[in-house]
Amino acid sequence: MKGRTDHRLNWLLSSSTVSNLGDGIGKVAFPLLAATITREPVLIAGLSATQFLPWLLFALVAGGILDRIDRRMAMIAANTARAVVVGAVAVLVATDSISIWLVYLAALLIGTAETLADSAANVLIPAVVERERLEGANSKMQAAEIVGQTFLGGPVGSLTFALFAAFPFLLNSAGFAIAAALLLGMAGSYRPRQDTERRRATLRTELAQGLGWVRRNPLVLRLVLIAAAVSLASELAQAQLVLYALEDLRLSPAAFGVFAFAGGIGGLAGAAAAPRLVRATGRRTVLAVGILLCGAAFLAMGISTSAVASAALFGLFAAAVVAVNVVLATVRHGLVPSELLGRVLGVWRTLVWGAIPVGALAGGVLTEILGRPSATFAVSGVLLLGTGGAAILLLRGYRTAVDTLDPRAAPVSS
Repeated sequence: MKGRTDHRLNWLLSSSTVSNLGDGIGKVAFPLLAATITREPVLIAGLSATQFLPWLLFALVAGGILDRIDRRMAMIAANTARAVVVGAVAVLVATDSISIWLVYLAALLIGTAETLADSAANVLIPAVVERERLEGANSKMQAAEIVGQTFLGGPVGSLTFALFAAFPFLLNSAGFAIAAALLLGMAGSYRPRQDTERRRATLRTELAQGLGWVRRNPLVLRLVLIAAAVSLASELAQAQLVLYALEDLRLSPAAFGVFAFAGGIGGLAGAAAAPRLVRATGRRTVLAVGILLCGAAFLAMGISTSAVASAALFGLFAAAVVAVNVVLATVRHGLVPSELLGRVLGVWRTLVWGAIPVGALAGGVLTEILGRPSATFAVSGVLLLGTGGAAILLLRGYRTAVDTLDPRAAPVSS
C-alpha cells in the first residue's frame, strides 16, 4: 500500500508542479503584458482582482461539484481548458490584437478553470496519503507550487516576455496541457462515496450542508476568518508588486522575475521547515508567528529603498506565508470529513481566495491615494501584524485540537 500511495502522490505532485510552472509563467507574463498596455495602478490591480474573482463567485459551487464527481477527471478537464485559453492569448499577442479588456477576459476564464483544478488537487491529497503523512504531503504540494510558480515560472516568464511577448503564453499553454496528460498516470477512481440520501440531494442542498458544517465548527470557522484576513491584507501589497519593483525599485521587466525568484527561495525554505517547526513548537505557534513575520516583512519593504534588501524581505514573507499555508491545509484535512472536504474547501476558498480581488482593488486605490506602491506595502504590513495578534486571541483554548488534529478536541455546537 505504501508504494501505491507514493506512486499516486508522485503523479499528483508531478502534474501540480508542471501546472504551477504554467501558472508562474502567467503570473509574471500577464502583469507585464498589462503594464505594456497601461500604467494605471487601478487597472493593474484590476487584473489581479479579475484573476481571483472566480474564487469569490465559483469556489463554493466547485467544491460541491468535486464532492459528486471524479476529482482526477475534474483536474484533467480544467487544465485542458486553461491550455486552450492561454494558447488563444498567445495568438492574440503575436498578432498584436490584444487589449486590456481581452487580458481581463482571459484572466477571468483561466481563473474559473483554476477554481476546479486547484481545489481538486487539494482534496485529492487525503486520498493518496495516510493521515500521519498529511503534513509532509502538504509541504510537498506547497513546494511544488513554489518551484513551479516562483522559482522557475517567474524568471522564465519575465525572460521569455523580454525576448518575445507571446513566448511565455505559449509555454504556459503547453504546461497546462502536459499537466493534464500526467494525471492519466494516476490509477483508480477518485469519486467520493455517496449514500442514497446524498445521491438524491440537490447541489444546493449539499452546498448548504457544507456551509452549515463550517458555521457549527468553531475552530474551522476561526481558521477561515484568520486565513481570509491574511489573504485580504497580503493582496493589498502583492497586487502592486510589479509597480513596486518597476517604479519604486527601478527594476527592469527581466529583473522583476529575478526579484520574484527570491520569493521562490523563501517559499521553498518555508515548505521544508514547516514540518520541523510544527514538531518543535506546535501548529498554533507556527501559524501565529508566521502571520506576524509576514507583517514585519511587508512593513519593512514599505520602508526599504534597496532592491537587495526588499528581495530578501520578500523571501522572508514567502517563507512565512508558506509555513502558514501548510499548517492551515493540514488542519483542514485532519478535521474535515472526507465526504465534506470539497464543499468545506469551497466555503474556505470563497472567503479566503475571494478576499484576494477585494484586497487587490483596495491596494490599487490605496496606491492612487498614497502615491507610491511602497506605502501600500507598509499599510499591508501593519494590517498583517494586527491579524497575527488576532489569531493568537482567537485560537486561545484550541491548541490541543490544532496540534493533534483530533475533531473531538474541537467542540461543535448543535
